[in-house]
Amino acid sequence: MNPTLPAWPPTTSTAPLAVLVSGGLDSAVLLAEAARTYPAVFPVYIRTGIAWESVERIYLDRFLLAVRTPALRPIVVLEQPVTDLYGRHWSLTGVGVPAAGTPDEDVFLPGRNVLLLVKPLLWCHLNGVPEIAMAPLAVNPFPDATPEFFSEFTASVNRSVGGSVRVIRPYATLHKTDVIQRGAKFPLQHTFSCIRPAGELHCGVCSKCHERRVAFRKANVADPTEYASGGE
Repeated sequence: MNPTLPAWPPTTSTAPLAVLVSGGLDSAVLLAEAARTYPAVFPVYIRTGIAWESVERIYLDRFLLAVRTPALRPIVVLEQPVTDLYGRHWSLTGVGVPAAGTPDEDVFLPGRNVLLLVKPLLWCHLNGVPEIAMAPLAVNPFPDATPEFFSEFTASVNRSVGGSVRVIRPYATLHKTDVIQRGAKFPLQHTFSCIRPAGELHCGVCSKCHERRVAFRKANVADPTEYASGGE
């Protein structure tokens, strides 16, 4: 078995775990599953300044409250602003947001996993947390989501501090329909996928809303999401 794909969640664990969360379906289900078996689970959220961040945090906070367990620790928020890096990118301006039916490549955020991982890896090292879990799926087409990237990048960060923190990707062979089916028992109405929110609602017409609708339908699970537009 690939060492980055352990049986998930483990039936017993004595070590704490950090989980990189965004408020989306995949990381939310990952966190909820971990909180049922690990003795301590630290949700880690990276604040980058992207356009949908404030709404995303509202949903994430609701989800954390709804799935709370004795093991679930207060959220850790780390700052990693990208406004000086991305410039007038659609993810910051909300202008030209990829619509339903556009290729996956259109939602690529350059270096996103570099930005999302470097501080959490260092935080884990400094706080004695041996592993951080994240939720890329099997269909992720981007260069910073390959096994080689995770292995080499993690090794570089660990080398810089003499550390040994591991990144685990329990959903790396799954599709979004699989995640929805295994997470159907959790309050998925408190997860957020939209990249062009309408107030506090999913817009219903962006690329990510389309992906969400399709995944719920294919998973044969009722979609609890309130969309601002009827979409399909």
